[in-house]
Amino acid sequence: METKRQHKFSRLILRDLADIFQHDFRDSFTPAFVTLTGVEISPDLSVASVYVSVLPSQEKQRVIEAIEQKKSHIRGALGKRIGKQVRIVPELRFFLDETQEQAEQIEELFKGLDIPPAEEGTSRE
Repeated sequence: METKRQHKFSRLILRDLADIFQHDFRDSFTPAFVTLTGVEISPDLSVASVYVSVLPSQEKQRVIEAIEQKKSHIRGALGKRIGKQVRIVPELRFFLDETQEQAEQIEELFKGLDIPPAEEGTSRE
């Protein structure tokens, strides 16, 4: 369970990283559209797991590789923004957020189901 302190810190990191990605590294991922969907922070605030969504999905691997190559620069930019508010700038770990793709797969499964209509006089309870 995330503490209030972890939650506050993860929101701060998400906001600042989103701004960094939008302004400082925007051209690094073209033509992909990159969204930071969440941040989970370790209890000691030393490690931040950052979840990234990439559209189109064919660009996922290229974008994650680009992020990994620029990770130290991204952390440095984050440090400049939050350095006076925290003791240490957390180590950043980036992961693909595949929630949207999983939702689309489930939607396709539902579309493929053949559910017959209920018969008259029977109820589904």
